[in-house]
Amino acid sequence: MIERIATSPDWYEPYRISQAIRAGGFIHVSGQAGIDENGRTVPGGFLEQGRQAFRNVQRVLAEAGADLGDVVKIGIFVRDMAADLDDVIRLREEFLSEPYPADTLLEVSSLAQPDWRIEIEATALAR
Repeated sequence: MIERIATSPDWYEPYRISQAIRAGGFIHVSGQAGIDENGRTVPGGFLEQGRQAFRNVQRVLAEAGADLGDVVKIGIFVRDMAADLDDVIRLREEFLSEPYPADTLLEVSSLAQPDWRIEIEATALAR
């Protein structure tokens, strides 16, 4: 069975993207950026966007009855690895705990919006 997970408001609905899908005992959270509930990029720099992206992942997981402690795999996409790697490590420390989930960190040339600097996706165990 496949179940769509969405918050209210669902900031991805206009783009025909599910915020998350529960399937096969897992919750697959779509990439979350540093945007507020209305889809606007949060002000500030990389850390502010990263914190908001993690809070968005938390919010979607909560809607599915899970939390960051249930995450087994995370993907972090950044626009400038050289400038932001230390802050990525700081974000991991702030939002994740041991045993840390498996992680893929990639530098990408662009994200869906030109002002986005980070996007985070996650896979969590469904409770």
